[in-house]
Amino acid sequence: MANPPSTVLRRYLTSFDLRDAPHHFTDVLIIGGGVAGLRAALGIPEPFRALVITKDEIRESNSVYAQGGIAGVLDPEDAFEDHIADTLAAGKGLCNPDVVKEVIEAAPKRIQELIHWGTKFDLAGEQMALGLEGGHSHARIVHALGDATGREVMRAIIAQTRKQPQVRIWQNSFTIDLITYEGRCRGAIVWDKRRGPSLVWAAATVLATGGAGQIYRESTNPNIATGDGHALAFRAGAELRDMEFMQFHPTVLYVAGSSRHLLTEALRGEGAYLRDKDGHRFMPDFHPQGELAPRDEVSKAIVEVMSRTQHPCVYLDLSHLDPIKTRKRFPGIDELLRGFDLDLTSDPIPVRPGAHYYMGGVTVDLRGRTSLPGLWAAGEVTSSGLHGANRLASNSLLEGLVYGACVAEDITERLQEEGPVRLEVPPVFPHKELATGPRIHLDLNDIRNALRSLMWRRVGITRDAASLEEAARQVDFWCGYALPQLFDEPGGWTLQNMLTISRLMIASASERRESRGVHTRSDFPQTDPAQAIHLAFQAQTDSAAGFPPPSYIEPI
Repeated sequence: MANPPSTVLRRYLTSFDLRDAPHHFTDVLIIGGGVAGLRAALGIPEPFRALVITKDEIRESNSVYAQGGIAGVLDPEDAFEDHIADTLAAGKGLCNPDVVKEVIEAAPKRIQELIHWGTKFDLAGEQMALGLEGGHSHARIVHALGDATGREVMRAIIAQTRKQPQVRIWQNSFTIDLITYEGRCRGAIVWDKRRGPSLVWAAATVLATGGAGQIYRESTNPNIATGDGHALAFRAGAELRDMEFMQFHPTVLYVAGSSRHLLTEALRGEGAYLRDKDGHRFMPDFHPQGELAPRDEVSKAIVEVMSRTQHPCVYLDLSHLDPIKTRKRFPGIDELLRGFDLDLTSDPIPVRPGAHYYMGGVTVDLRGRTSLPGLWAAGEVTSSGLHGANRLASNSLLEGLVYGACVAEDITERLQEEGPVRLEVPPVFPHKELATGPRIHLDLNDIRNALRSLMWRRVGITRDAASLEEAARQVDFWCGYALPQLFDEPGGWTLQNMLTISRLMIASASERRESRGVHTRSDFPQTDPAQAIHLAFQAQTDSAAGFPPPSYIEPI
């Protein structure tokens, strides 16, 4: 594998002094306001108090942008066993069967809970309309507003959360680091423009910060998805694993100069074809399920076709489908494409893969507990064992709902057993970080853009030893002068988090010398049964820790 960098990894990204910083106290601190974080908040009952911290507005999260829906066994002709089998098959040997079973069997309850809170799913007559997506053996995807499920689900969850007197929400607040003392998470350092850094002390802390798709140039993720939760958990000493597994969604709108827009897998579920620049429908050449193959298979096929045809994209074709039904089913995408003078029902729609969902993250057990006492995690920031090496479509919102509920139940039980928790400021502060190199002016956007381009070129859908070594050398160089800097605003901290996560991804991808799921090594094209194990990272927690090499662990 590529050698880990020698750069010092800071325990904290900033200095703080308890004599100067404001202090806040809560029973439960929840970092992240997507579906996992807010479902956790909704599970914390009075008399306990929960504080939700969001990096942006509460309505801005990966969850809001989910188009496809939520997978669940609701049709009497469907079965839990089939959904479980589909999930395990997609995960390519790295799923935890116990986790898969628990999450999938909880799906109907969590979907009914959303309906009770006011979510309006699409109907077919008096029954919920169920869509079919890649990798599923049965139509089992509930959806809302045609192609805006995440927006509708989050509307209902946000409204329900705001009704809870025991839940406070801080918006536009950046979490810099978790606070640890005597081997336990005690809360977090949180920054906003009004207060500057604040120290938030909590009996229990929940990470629900979402993914890291923005470390890639081509991504479906919003700007906030920069792996902050992954990085701050790593600096605090929590175990991370499966960092090589980034899922690339096969169909992202490719129009030069525009933002990248996800075009939901449900388009192919309704019958859309994928064609090359010459009009050839190519997916049946690659997989017996054609366009409904698992996402990793479709993305790899698209990349091969783009290479073979020397063309920057492929095309979605819906011209053979009923145009009235198509427009009704996908109103958001129809409106989006009209802005580019494209007709969803008749024009070939240019698409290519983009970074979409991160399977790598903080290792958690069935209750959402991490390896760091006092810290729980839920949603895309985790590696729970549900997705393995490749996430099955529409299992992500489901995971956030189920694990958010599990985390809340576990924390509530502990708080009730322990009785009133006395939150105290530990006597070890202030903490003073010292610059380890010369203070230099950095163009943060330039480094960020260069990093994203490098990751796309060298650590993208297809990888090999040479490309990974080149990526490691370049990221090490950036880490060498960017990580030692002391910043005082989110742009600098975000860049440091992105560099940290990129370096861990490169090291893990270098070590896994096989192709499995979304991790494709052109120099190791076969799947090796002996490598059906996880790669884990755990940082030392002293102030002079470096990036450790990954270690193999058996599947949980």
